[in-house]
Amino acid sequence: WSRGNFTISLPPDLSKELEEIAQEEGKTISAVIQEALRMAKRERLKTRFLDTQKYWTQKAKEKGVLTHGDLKKYLAK
Repeated sequence: WSRGNFTISLPPDLSKELEEIAQEEGKTISAVIQEALRMAKRERLKTRFLDTQKYWTQKAKEKGVLTHGDLKKYLAK
């Protein structure tokens, strides 16, 4: 695990908002950005999970698997 230092550019409105959030929450700017990145990662994972769930739900419906009982019968074949 390596620690990276980055320089980023933000438009003035986002820069101001970032500073306000950090001040309001008593955090460093770095901590606010780290939290935002973690939240973005969670959202991406949630979206991927829901997309995968939707895909396999559709496949199950196509096979007539709508209930737990249907699944047991399907797997017993």
